[in-house]
Amino acid sequence: MTVRLRPHHLLCMLTFVGKGYTAAFTENYIRIAARLSAGEDILVVEGPDDVCAPLLGGPDNHCLGESVTDRDARASEAVQALLNVPAGPGASIRPDADFLAAMRAAFSAGSIRDGCARCEWSPLCTGIAASGFQGVLVAASGS
Repeated sequence: MTVRLRPHHLLCMLTFVGKGYTAAFTENYIRIAARLSAGEDILVVEGPDDVCAPLLGGPDNHCLGESVTDRDARASEAVQALLNVPAGPGASIRPDADFLAAMRAAFSAGSIRDGCARCEWSPLCTGIAASGFQGVLVAASGS
C-alpha cells in the first residue's frame, strides 16, 4: 500500500501528535501515521490527499484553497532542495529513519518551513519541534 500525501503534508507529518480539525480528521490521520510508521511509501499528489479525505465533504473545504496550494508549492521546493530528490506530484518517498531525521533537523532549523506559511497550526508545530518532537506519531519502524 501507499499513502497519498500532498507536498505540505510532508511537513505536517513531522509534528503530528494527534490533534486536528475534527474528530474524524484526527482519527484518519492517526491511522495514516501508523501506516507511515510501519514503512508504507508516500506517493506525492497534487491537491487533496489521504489526510484531507475526512474534510472533503464539508461546506468550507480549505483543502482546495489557494493558500493550501501555495503551501504545497513551497513545501515541494523546500523538500527537493533539502534532499535533492523530487518531492512534487508523482514522486515516491520512503519515510525511513534517515528521511525523518533529515526532515526534522531541517524543520527545527526553519529551513523547510516555507510550506507552513499562514498555517494556523504553525505555533503548535514550532512547540513540538522545540520539544525534540516528543509525542509525534510518525516514526520510522524500529525508532
